[in-house]
Amino acid sequence: MKIRKAIIPVAGFGTRFLPATKAQPKEMLPVVDKPVIQYIVEEAVESGITDIILVTSDNKRAVEDHFDRNFELEYRLKAKGKTDALKEVQNISKLATFTYVRQSEPLGDGHAILQAAHLVGDEPVAVLFGDDIVANEKEPCLKQLMNAYEKYESPVIAIEEVPESDVSKYGIIKGTQKEDRVQQIEELVEKPDQDKAPSNLAIIGKYIITPEVLSALKEATPSDDGEIRLIDALKLVVKNTPIYGYQFQGTRYDCGSKLGFLKATVEFGLTHNELNGEFKKFIQEKK
Repeated sequence: MKIRKAIIPVAGFGTRFLPATKAQPKEMLPVVDKPVIQYIVEEAVESGITDIILVTSDNKRAVEDHFDRNFELEYRLKAKGKTDALKEVQNISKLATFTYVRQSEPLGDGHAILQAAHLVGDEPVAVLFGDDIVANEKEPCLKQLMNAYEKYESPVIAIEEVPESDVSKYGIIKGTQKEDRVQQIEELVEKPDQDKAPSNLAIIGKYIITPEVLSALKEATPSDDGEIRLIDALKLVVKNTPIYGYQFQGTRYDCGSKLGFLKATVEFGLTHNELNGEFKKFIQEKK
């Protein structure tokens, strides 16, 4: 079944970026001149997604406004003859069909996904978390996962090798090599100690999930802090259904961390058309 929809949870508080995120969603922090969330949405659209479901909270109105029309802004841009800027802001609302659902309480990423389950129905769906931007000029990361899904018709998770010293920051898989870049997952471990990690293959925030995973989420037991997590549902599903990890091609920027966000800003700034090499010259002077 063709994957048409993507769920993007954006209900978190973004505490690692305080005070910048006190009154502004972390997903709206700009990498050069586009907010992080727009990069995520554009990846989905370039992969063939037509329906975007954003799971928000009461402090994320700016995300909803960003993907809506702004008639006053468009009027002023038109009046001033700024046709390129006008076209750019108009195209944002045309990227996909957007639907918004609210997560009333911060009860985990799995709980956020469940808020959108009624809009998915009995079909596979992409899940993209709003932190990871993957740069790849040839093929978007999500499209790579979708290709793997079409072959195996089972859930697919984006995975990446990380330094062994960093495994405690991620969900980690134990798997068997199925083919180039593909692991059949045997076990998923959430943030293991370095000496207990089954590998250094980390789960990245991009997934293709199936109705079995959504059903498992509904049955998943909340953790001690009351949160329902996607990895707990995947642990249930993998007992009876194959799940695959795909080592994507591309450079990932973790925009949920200050360092990753700065790296993304530098990399995208170096290739931005309007900067005309001036930013590169600035970086070289700093060296």
